[in-house]
Amino acid sequence: MSNATATLLKVEKGNAEPEELAAITAILLARAAATPEGVTAVAVRSQAGWRRLERTPGFRGPRSWQG
Repeated sequence: MSNATATLLKVEKGNAEPEELAAITAILLARAAATPEGVTAVAVRSQAGWRRLERTPGFRGPRSWQG
């Protein structure tokens, strides 16, 4: 895709007028600018913080910290 045909917004249904695209672009830019700079993204876990008991091994040793 060349730079001439690359777009930031894509209208999936209907026909958006240039004024409508300008309005939504202004809203998105205003929201992005309103985000505090000190806020960082929260790390997403790839694993649940809880465990399903049916997936745990059936036996744990008597000195296991998980028992």
